[in-house]
Amino acid sequence: MDAEPFPSPCISICQIDPGTGNCLGCHRTRDEIAAWPRMTPDAQRQLVSMLHQRRAAATGRPRRQRRAGRVNTG
Repeated sequence: MDAEPFPSPCISICQIDPGTGNCLGCHRTRDEIAAWPRMTPDAQRQLVSMLHQRRAAATGRPRRQRRAGRVNTG
């Protein structure tokens, strides 16, 4: 039985940084963005975990707090 699909990390700030090749909004690469719909929920969760690290490295800010009402899936 497959786990529930993980929500897309897209935050509608879709611009690719020419230096890193990562989206300035979600920090995914073009290949990761394209592959997202075909990824298993577990692979999506693993990628989101990596994206938190990329965001922190790119911005110098730690992971954002969860929004109220979101279910803890991890």
